[in-house]
Amino acid sequence: MDLGLKDRVYVVTGATRGLGHASAAALAADGAKVIVTGRDEKGAAEAAAALGPRALGVAADNADPSTAQRLISTARERLGRFDGILISVGGPAPGFAADNTDEQWQSAFESVFLGAVRLARAAAAELGEGGVIGFVLSGSVHEPIPGLTISNGLRPGLAGFAKSLADELGPRGIRVVGLLPARIDTDRVRELDALSGDAESARAANESRIPLRRYGTPEEFGKTAAFLLSPAASYLTGIMLPVDGGARRGF
Repeated sequence: MDLGLKDRVYVVTGATRGLGHASAAALAADGAKVIVTGRDEKGAAEAAAALGPRALGVAADNADPSTAQRLISTARERLGRFDGILISVGGPAPGFAADNTDEQWQSAFESVFLGAVRLARAAAAELGEGGVIGFVLSGSVHEPIPGLTISNGLRPGLAGFAKSLADELGPRGIRVVGLLPARIDTDRVRELDALSGDAESARAANESRIPLRRYGTPEEFGKTAAFLLSPAASYLTGIMLPVDGGARRGF
């Protein structure tokens, strides 16, 4: 299938590693040009270099109010156009309700929630018909994940914002989509498994509850993201797509 990505330009935040990087890689492999962001210039440059000449690395912090417009302007000036954005950010600090501090909540709100809202609003103002705004969220949108209380608090609210935005932007031909990863084999998930004190046993227990009986790969997630962001998914908007090997049992 031709996804129609050739020479389209996307911004992918939090793309120096993990799900963001895998998504940027899938977009570039199918012909898109991508701006990949990370908090430090060296990491962003290295991540872009790993993707080849179709990628440009930019140091950016999602929590910085100036980031959104700067990234969109860079896309237009350096790559010639702006067709969409995938908003990804590292997960907030793990912990339970009694453990997480006000500072951890505030930091996560600024980067995970408000930063994403700013990026999406700026993109909405700049995109035309056929544009797309994607959010990398979490399976916690539907069901809380033990030990990730901050994420459990913020991700569902961001999904609600995305759904509202889809309604508002639909008449302009702009799509809004969300991806809900569960156990994808990233550094973040391996760190979470290690918090149990026995990472190997934790992984085996988690895999036993997944119908496909394994963790997903970042590449599988990236290809799903590339499809949702592509013109091939032109009639999909307002959806929250689980990428979880069947772990979500609800319809």
